[in-house]
Amino acid sequence: MKKIFAIGEALIDFIPNQKGCALKEVVSFERVAGGAPANVCAAISKLGGEAKFISQLGKDAFGDYIIEVLEEAGVGCEYVLRTNKAGTGLAFVSLKEDGNRDFSFYRNPSADMLLEANEIKEEWFEECYGLHFCSVDLVESPMKSAHKKAINSVLAHGGIISFDPNVRLPLWESEEACRQAILEFLPYAHIIKVSDEELEFITGFDKIEDALPDLFKGNREIIIYTKGGDGAEIYTRNKKAHVPGNKLNVVDTTGAGDSFIGAFLFMLLNNQVDQGALGTLNEEELVDYLSFANDYAGYSTLGKGAIGSYATLEEIIKFRAKK
Repeated sequence: MKKIFAIGEALIDFIPNQKGCALKEVVSFERVAGGAPANVCAAISKLGGEAKFISQLGKDAFGDYIIEVLEEAGVGCEYVLRTNKAGTGLAFVSLKEDGNRDFSFYRNPSADMLLEANEIKEEWFEECYGLHFCSVDLVESPMKSAHKKAINSVLAHGGIISFDPNVRLPLWESEEACRQAILEFLPYAHIIKVSDEELEFITGFDKIEDALPDLFKGNREIIIYTKGGDGAEIYTRNKKAHVPGNKLNVVDTTGAGDSFIGAFLFMLLNNQVDQGALGTLNEEELVDYLSFANDYAGYSTLGKGAIGSYATLEEIIKFRAKK
């Protein structure tokens, strides 16, 4: 089986031990490893796929902990570099009563932002199925150029590019800088995952049907539109499918979107759907892959944090059987 890579940030999420308070009111936190691309790798690995993470961490205890958690989940960390020039990124999270979150980030800069393009080696991607990335590390920094080097290397080897904008506005100098960076990288992607909260910000449209003509420009073959508890929709250029949401007692939504796209990429990998076949998937296949990803994300909301709440293949099969 080929490998799926993800590039971008890994950080420590400090999750509050109580819900329903503003961040300034939180008394105590629990430390968990996070960062959207790292989470995607963990979901793929825990399901049984081979995932490799590309990033840079500080030579500090937080970086040591992230490596330990990722390797325990089965993620290949041989392409995670370490540096003394900056520390590992931190994020403090507050949880609302419904499990949704607010963030405060400490990365000015963080070690991941200093990864340089010349440290990305094209030979890494010879057995690559695809590459996933998000927008957090597309700020103006060496890491932005490292993304372009990795993306172009994967495209040169015929791999699939997956992009989840995963908008985090507090990390940007302005909303427009964030939007322009996302628009710059959208054309590279064969698969785009966008949430109902992000759609209008990215496209200018509040309805997915109106946004599709623009979203299907460039390399695009699949658009995934997630709607939280209301389920998800998937579109190719000539087909669409929908799955309803899961009614669950949500504990924490941290990393749920990452688990969703990780599970979806695993299904593509496991069924050997290559770049040329993405646009030819039939409606039954689209529903099957989307439903699996939606259930996997639902399962992840039943526990705290991201990676620790992700299911193995055996666990998600049992969960789905009980629905």
